[in-house]
Amino acid sequence: MASHGRYDVVVVGNGVVGSSIAFELSRRGTRVARIGEPNRKYAASTASGAMLGCFGEVTTALLATAHGRAKLAVDYEARGMWAGWADALADAAADERTLVTSRGTLVMLNSTGSKAVDTGNFQAIESALRSYDEPYERVDPQNDAWLTPNDLHRSLAGLYIPAERSVDSELLLTKLDTALGNTSGTIIDGRARTLVTQGDRVTGVTLEDGTVVGADTVIVAAGATSLDLLGTFEDVARRVPPMVSGYGVSVVVGTADGRVPDSVLRTPNRSFACGLHCVPRGDGSLYIGATNIISPDPRQHALLSDVKFLIECAVDQLHTELEDASLQKLQVGNRPIPADGFPLFGRLDGTANVWMATGTYRDGLHQSPLLARQMADMLDGGEAHPALRDFVPVRAPLSSGSREEIVETAVDHMLGTGWEAKWTVNREWPTILSSNLRTTYRSIADALHPTFTPPSELLVELDDVLDETLHDPLRQALTSYYKEWE
Repeated sequence: MASHGRYDVVVVGNGVVGSSIAFELSRRGTRVARIGEPNRKYAASTASGAMLGCFGEVTTALLATAHGRAKLAVDYEARGMWAGWADALADAAADERTLVTSRGTLVMLNSTGSKAVDTGNFQAIESALRSYDEPYERVDPQNDAWLTPNDLHRSLAGLYIPAERSVDSELLLTKLDTALGNTSGTIIDGRARTLVTQGDRVTGVTLEDGTVVGADTVIVAAGATSLDLLGTFEDVARRVPPMVSGYGVSVVVGTADGRVPDSVLRTPNRSFACGLHCVPRGDGSLYIGATNIISPDPRQHALLSDVKFLIECAVDQLHTELEDASLQKLQVGNRPIPADGFPLFGRLDGTANVWMATGTYRDGLHQSPLLARQMADMLDGGEAHPALRDFVPVRAPLSSGSREEIVETAVDHMLGTGWEAKWTVNREWPTILSSNLRTTYRSIADALHPTFTPPSELLVELDDVLDETLHDPLRQALTSYYKEWE
């Protein structure tokens, strides 16, 4: 059997998280190899807006639990590392091109969404900003020179956060690749198929072409496909939260007049997604994103319905003349979402030398400098970051709120989806629908397990009236996982 040689550490996954970990290890002198397909076809990184926005992502649900607040703490610390991280990449890659593409973030509360979701999350963002003593300014988005929404979707209030910026994700990945090579790391183009094991120890990784990459330690950072590699540790894998893909679509466009906003423009998170947002790129183009559709498996191609919805939202809520923009790129990404909504980070308990860095949902790129440093420190015998200690891969389900809170969030977001899609209903229907949805989601949760409840975006996907290709596999995965922790 052919072999690629042996390394101190093999990182499976070449998205931003895996690539950052590989680079950090390599620059510390570790013999490291990174495995991944060169087109990164299932990654979240390639389709991301790369917003460095820990406060822009805050929601009422995030602030409601200790684990949610821990995620925010990690986001906040990671944001402060980006200047030094960018300098390190520039030096290692011998590439001085700037990663930063925008000046601040404007969070808009517009008339599109719902009071429960949009206004609630807007207020949560401002509450978090005050809690962290973060500089921000209350502004009127209608004074923004670029923002020109349809009058029915006009912005009502805004929060300008000067330290919330964005980076060019394509350039970031390019620099990570070059920096790894320049620090004597090895890039192996290919797809990992299985882990080679000897007892509770992994000795290598087998690629789809049958070749083996020898390893003293393996770090699995393959995003939404990470759990596919754990089949050789079946007893252990059953106790890891199963994952689904948060499939998303984004576009890069060239505006008709060549103008783009100076800052990131975004709404609060809504409709189980990260809100509508646009991000100026350094080359004068404009990134617009993004959707978030739960899928049992990663997707490589976009649905036209999702592209249509995204573009209509951008034209209505951001700039009516985006209809005349030129479509430069259509992108598809897959966010890794664990069954409880929280990351999988640390050593895989029950194995001697397998570690995981995945399940970061929408936070992976933003947190990557911190996750890279933290993983390297732990491999050197350091302690886990206090805010990451509960996110070990083998764990009982973490709570994203009480059952009633999760059900209520699911109801609010489903109704918000209707308003964003411009439904027309008589005044009594939202009340009727919310009552019926509340009963449905509570019944689904009760039937699934007496105490464990999945996050709201997974709960709604278990509704039998939705896509049957998803709800049965998801229900089976959740039931099996919950049973391990009864």
